[in-house]
Amino acid sequence: MSEEMPPGPLRYGWTTGACAAAAAKAAYAALLTGDFPDPVTITLPRGETPAFALARHELFADHATATIVKDAGDDPDVTHGALVSSTVRRGAPGSGVTYKAGEGVGTVTKPGLPLPVGEPAINPGPRAQIAAAIAEVATRHGAPGDVEVTVSIADGEAIARKTLNGRLGIVGGLSVLGTTGIVVPFSCSAWIHSIHRGIDVARAQGLQHIAGATGSASEAAVAKLYGLEEAALIDMGDFVGGMLKYVRVHPVPRVTIAGGFAKITKLGQGLLDLHSRAGPVDLRWLAERVEELGGAREVADAVAQANTAIEALEIAGAAGLDLPPLVARYARETAVKVLRDSEVALDIAIFGRDGNLLAR
Repeated sequence: MSEEMPPGPLRYGWTTGACAAAAAKAAYAALLTGDFPDPVTITLPRGETPAFALARHELFADHATATIVKDAGDDPDVTHGALVSSTVRRGAPGSGVTYKAGEGVGTVTKPGLPLPVGEPAINPGPRAQIAAAIAEVATRHGAPGDVEVTVSIADGEAIARKTLNGRLGIVGGLSVLGTTGIVVPFSCSAWIHSIHRGIDVARAQGLQHIAGATGSASEAAVAKLYGLEEAALIDMGDFVGGMLKYVRVHPVPRVTIAGGFAKITKLGQGLLDLHSRAGPVDLRWLAERVEELGGAREVADAVAQANTAIEALEIAGAAGLDLPPLVARYARETAVKVLRDSEVALDIAIFGRDGNLLAR
């Protein structure tokens, strides 16, 4: 799916947690009455009442299964179009709602996540939504509401390879996510959520040094530079602000921000979202840095007229000016402002496309 934002108003979607809750409600209603409500309506935490059409449904003597196609709206969500199923079985009296991971839903294997090790990766938000949907059906039909809910996602294990689940210690499939039940297009909430969970896992393992990288090349380079293990590597992407704000509240002793020259230039300019939609590299800002280094006016003018940040770097280098260390210093100043008075040691590492260190 394209990650370019389409023109015009964007369509909101529904989280896997909301889909699982709606499927559970339909399945439990069928288990009690013999009929599946289709479409099935649930109430989300903020009061919205979306209706979900059932893609499949099966009723047996001791359990029922309902399946919903995940619609993420206009968000480039890897789970858009996935089949989310909930199977409901009657539970022991007084057991309440219990949860199991079906095919395509992962299991937690590392501490630091909001669920204990060994639990199915159905997050607290979706669990609350499922429990509320079950309670609504139980109240309507005078049933106890003691059920076992198994959530499955078709091809979830394959889809999970496109996510950070493995690094976070979630094995066997996807996490069932969603605090509000709503997917806001291009909010990148799932990515930021994974950044936060990555930091949580690193802290739970007692790691003293983590690194957030803008891409795979800089991640490999910073891991080699400092000898960092995988759990210390945070796939920050463009969301340096999201990472640093979380670290400020959930500190680790040392943080490195790693990236290529263009991305770190944006951070030096003062941007905390390094995606192109948030703003381009300001070549005039780089020209000012050339002058700050004592470069001639004609060199600064050439940098200001460059096509890319890399070309600007090459122009400065040909004039004998070492631009990356100054850019790294400005980037660190931007990042330190986010961390404010926290006791987190922070450094910036700029790498070339070949993985060589340009500045630290």
